[in-house]
Amino acid sequence: MRSMAFVHLGIVYFLWGTTFLAIRVAVRGGSGFAPFIMAGTRVLIASAILFAIARIAKQRLRPTKAELFVVAAAGLLLWTGANGLVTWSEQRVHSGPAALVIATMPIWASLINAYLDRSTPSLLLFASLGVGLLGVAVLSVPFLTSGVRGDALSILALLIAALSWAAGTVLQSRRPVKLGIYANSAYQNLFGALGFLTLSFLLREPAPSPIPEAWIAWAYLIVFGSVIGFTSYVQTIRLLPLSVATTNAYVNPLVAVILGAIILSEPITAYTLVGTAFVLLGVAGVFRDRFRTQRALAEAAD
Repeated sequence: MRSMAFVHLGIVYFLWGTTFLAIRVAVRGGSGFAPFIMAGTRVLIASAILFAIARIAKQRLRPTKAELFVVAAAGLLLWTGANGLVTWSEQRVHSGPAALVIATMPIWASLINAYLDRSTPSLLLFASLGVGLLGVAVLSVPFLTSGVRGDALSILALLIAALSWAAGTVLQSRRPVKLGIYANSAYQNLFGALGFLTLSFLLREPAPSPIPEAWIAWAYLIVFGSVIGFTSYVQTIRLLPLSVATTNAYVNPLVAVILGAIILSEPITAYTLVGTAFVLLGVAGVFRDRFRTQRALAEAAD
């Protein structure tokens, strides 16, 4: 099981870096997709596929009330809250910087865990937060100096997305459900889709009229982002410590930045390089803090 967990982690490492690029292709100006209708239809279809796989695998499809609460809350936090804000933001923000802002997620997860455990965050954790936010600030300079209000709002939305993703991840790590992996992912996709489509209706998004590239990106997100990638992420949370499961924060941004530069000719500027260094340094500080805490607990137990 531990070996398979690292296989799933490897899938998350690569595939989720590519999804930032696919989202950008699907919702950038002229794509023909409004953000929430694109995300909602994508996740709804993925949910149907996962339910079919779960049924074929003879996994239990009827959750208990407690399990239903967890998968519903996690689906809304991870999909509607986190992925929804990323999708909305990438109408204006390039895929590479978007992935780098989301990479601050482990920092927020550590702060949430500290709050829930009623423990005082260490100085290293506070310093890591400061360094990570400094990196976000550096990455934001080109967008904030554009003078366009939507760019500043997009960066803020990405920070909230990282916080929402951290909350959904912590919830699942603390309250694991006994549903099979496909059934678990199917329900989370379903509740995320309901949230997306509700937002799309309330905002009166126009009917989609995608260009061919947007259709391809949409299909890619269904298969590789939702069905394969998300299922692998849920499995890593279930089988690996949170400190290991969230190490994708190191790899996803690098994949996104490289692919964005190669495929979409997104600029890699001095702001990108310096911001990347600060964000990853902040994330490294969080994992260092977790290692120190775990080692202290082990020594106390001995």
